Amino acid sequence: MDETSTYCKNCETQAEGSYCSSCGQRTSVHTITFKETFSDLASGLFSFEAPFWKTLKLLITNPGKLFREYLLGKRKSYFKPVSFFILLTAIHLLIRSFLDYDPMANVPERENARIALFIEAGQYMVRNINNILFVFVFTLSIFMKFFFYKKYNWAGYMAIAFYLVGLYILIGTVMLFLLKYTRYEFKSLSMVIMLFYFIYAMISFFEKQRLWVLIKSLLVYVLALAFYVILGFGFALLIVYFT
Repeated sequence: MDETSTYCKNCETQAEGSYCSSCGQRTSVHTITFKETFSDLASGLFSFEAPFWKTLKLLITNPGKLFREYLLGKRKSYFKPVSFFILLTAIHLLIRSFLDYDPMANVPERENARIALFIEAGQYMVRNINNILFVFVFTLSIFMKFFFYKKYNWAGYMAIAFYLVGLYILIGTVMLFLLKYTRYEFKSLSMVIMLFYFIYAMISFFEKQRLWVLIKSLLVYVLALAFYVILGFGFALLIVYFT
């Protein structure tokens, strides 16, 4: 193939203009440079038209529209749910490290071996929250499928759960500053905020029978959170006990 011809180097389709009409890649692709790499990162994350910001905006203003459009096939316009979850988890860990915030720092040491084991398990859970939060995605999707089973399959609810838990991580990240720089205890506030947001998101998503959706959403959230804590803490307890 002539390297100077206007053919997409990704899918080899003849292209016109700056982008391939088949796969969307730029036609002016040459040797990879640091400038191009960081430019792509910046345009993907910091451009106001980027999928990340569009996704975040809709999650806050109209989550139901985002969920419906994504599940019905409008995928390229939005940031992928798993990527959204992973990115916000990474940001949370970076900010927590930067602030040097340890939520278990003020927990007094106990001489009782059993209590000390539980405290150590709690510390392990906090340190490895990026892995254990996957359990919350799992429990949330399971109970959404159980209570709203007729609408979508489990994979669809799993995608929604990644978006929702990603936003929960964002709420927790903002709360880090309050926990670090104020004398007030806000450790449970993020869960309360997430409860109201979850109800709002589900009503926005299903639209009809709002009172019934509200009741179901309350049950889903409470059960999912309870099982997340039980399973996550239980996993941390087993790891600490056998190591």
